[in-house]
Amino acid sequence: MRAEVENNVILGIARDIAGGTLVPKDPPYLATAVAHGDVVACALRTPPHTLPVSRTSAGPAAAIARDAHALFPRLPALSGPVPTAGAAASAWSELAGTAVRPGRQQRIHVIRSLEQSTPSVAGALRRAEESDLPCIVAWIAAFVREAAPDEPSDPHEIAYRYFDRGGLFLWDDGGPVSLAGFSGQTPNGVRVGPVYTPPEARRRGYATATVAALTHRLLDAGNRYCCLYTDVANPTSNHIYRDIGYRPLCDVSDYVLDG
Repeated sequence: MRAEVENNVILGIARDIAGGTLVPKDPPYLATAVAHGDVVACALRTPPHTLPVSRTSAGPAAAIARDAHALFPRLPALSGPVPTAGAAASAWSELAGTAVRPGRQQRIHVIRSLEQSTPSVAGALRRAEESDLPCIVAWIAAFVREAAPDEPSDPHEIAYRYFDRGGLFLWDDGGPVSLAGFSGQTPNGVRVGPVYTPPEARRRGYATATVAALTHRLLDAGNRYCCLYTDVANPTSNHIYRDIGYRPLCDVSDYVLDG
């Protein structure tokens, strides 16, 4: 909680498990590293997914890696803030006797007040309806192929989980043209994503309008912040969110550990 926005994934998943809104198929892994009575690192995993690790120094990162390796010798990947993820991956490499490789490089952005109005774009934001789900499943599948091909996922399960929680919105301009969701509720905020616009509807301002309108709605609902992740190598998405008012917080790296 001392770095709530940065730790939004760990906090959000832990909160969902504790509240019963997320029931992993396999037992979740939750770990802390403690030094002199103080928690200095946290990690969480819901198999078969990646292991996120909180920001910490090399020693606690290595301790988390040792503990996780004892339980998950075939762990596919880990992630965390720079440089923590690299330290944990290096420790993992020594334990496993195998090479690791960098995966996605992402950047967390945060906004606490929306000072700009929603861009003037044809259409309007609306909550997704049940009849939209076939389209949404296809779009989430395309999003995963583009954004996270190494991460095991079920687009159908993702779509219905977000939908059941009321976390899916569409920009409608004579029909759906862009998608944005939200999840990862923490005590003071929420994470926006996934965000997806099909190729034929891009470069028309739909994604900007969708995220701006959804962010406005979430902040008006009492959230003190919204955050989102971008691909560091994608200047388009970084520019879009900067124009809305999101500001960079920190970079996060993925490391592929197995296969």
